[in-house]
Amino acid sequence: MEWALAGLAFGFLGSFHCIGMCGPLALALPGSDRDTPYLIISRTVYNLGRVITYSTLGLAVGLLSKMISIGGFQQWLSISVGALLLLGVTVSAFRNKINQWKAYPSRIISKATSPLKKLFRKGTIGSLFLIGLLNGLLPCGFVYMGLVTALTSGTVIYSVLFMAGFGFGTIPAMFAASMASGFISLSLRRRMKKYSPYFIALVGILLIIRGLNLAIPFLSPGM
Repeated sequence: MEWALAGLAFGFLGSFHCIGMCGPLALALPGSDRDTPYLIISRTVYNLGRVITYSTLGLAVGLLSKMISIGGFQQWLSISVGALLLLGVTVSAFRNKINQWKAYPSRIISKATSPLKKLFRKGTIGSLFLIGLLNGLLPCGFVYMGLVTALTSGTVIYSVLFMAGFGFGTIPAMFAASMASGFISLSLRRRMKKYSPYFIALVGILLIIRGLNLAIPFLSPGM
């Protein structure tokens, strides 16, 4: 349960990044001219699609995490990932390198985004669910951070719970963005995105503390 709560907090606290990056997609969802019940149902279905995709990615990462845990590398992995995140927000050269790495999956996944255009034209509840599923696969540094954190869990179920919690944690911001068409300006999204490095640094510090094996419940449990 603690991993689900950690994922929920992670997703909620970092959801300002979602508004900055995925806000335009949420604002552009079809059916904005429909009645309120339809908007609520369609946006809920869309966000559930994202949660399902994040949970599935958590399952994949969890299988890898279990292998790493069996190998006895979980503690050092947590410290290493935390150090890399801190390095990424403090050293510009390393940060530029990370941005290059993030571009590779972008090029691959961009070929899969063309179905989104057809789904947008349909505007049905089912198509919005599929849009949510595909949205969860779009390149996103924040999602990558969540997956890397889930990788340090050591078990499949914890990774799934973390990513499911992560998805649910982002729902309030994304739901509000999808319902507030025209109210979230570009300048506001940019200001929200500006705080991303501070959140990344916080996650990095927490991962390092967790890997230090300090026997502190929830924060740094004994491994």
